[in-house]
Amino acid sequence: MPNMDLAPLFVLVIVALVFVAEHLFTRKAPKQHYIVFIGAPGAGKGTQATRLSKVLGIPHLSTGNLLRQIVKTGTPLAVTIRSYIEKGQLIPDEMLNTMLAEELQGLEYVNGVILDGSPRTLEQAEFIESFLDGQGKEITAVINLEVNEDLLLERITGRRNCSNGNCGAGYHTKYMPSKKEGICDLCGSTLAQRVDDSESVLEERIERHNQRTQPLLAFYDERSVLYNINGNGNIEGIFDDILDALRIET
Repeated sequence: MPNMDLAPLFVLVIVALVFVAEHLFTRKAPKQHYIVFIGAPGAGKGTQATRLSKVLGIPHLSTGNLLRQIVKTGTPLAVTIRSYIEKGQLIPDEMLNTMLAEELQGLEYVNGVILDGSPRTLEQAEFIESFLDGQGKEITAVINLEVNEDLLLERITGRRNCSNGNCGAGYHTKYMPSKKEGICDLCGSTLAQRVDDSESVLEERIERHNQRTQPLLAFYDERSVLYNINGNGNIEGIFDDILDALRIET
């Protein structure tokens, strides 16, 4: 059997192993996104957050939905929360922060989350920042949807939802009406307007939002994560502007 010099082959193997090791250890982990949507009631936070959630593959956490789920439990806490919602008032910061922290400990939020409806106050923003910092994470972007007040009123006061708790389909008297007025297309139950979607309650909510928003926007602007987006256009155009601002390619 001929005598073979294995040295060149050995060197090639070592080089290959070094290359693979460098690739594995220097490869960047998938980017995590911790995004906040800010906007008055009717600005389209839920719509745009849902779309962005699908693109990024991270959960969309709506504070409003979380609170409504708690209300359905009928517990003493649920009764308290319901009273705030029906009056169009904000849930106290301490109560909301506790519920939010408990929710965010779920494994589904390990790689990111899109927050819709929280924070709404500077105190809530500071709490969320502290909570994420304790996990070695931080808010990566804040989308502020700017919409004129007349359009906000039109969007919200026209919303209707199926009264059947097992259905809950959503409609709009102008933009997405049901086939038969006041009746759900899917299950035939009656449609209802949420108590906090009435014009009187909504005007109070918008005024309160405007008062509280400026400190919140300044807080995130100082951290260079704030993006102001014109929310008066159509859904597709607004979403494209959000993707452009965040430099996200689909």
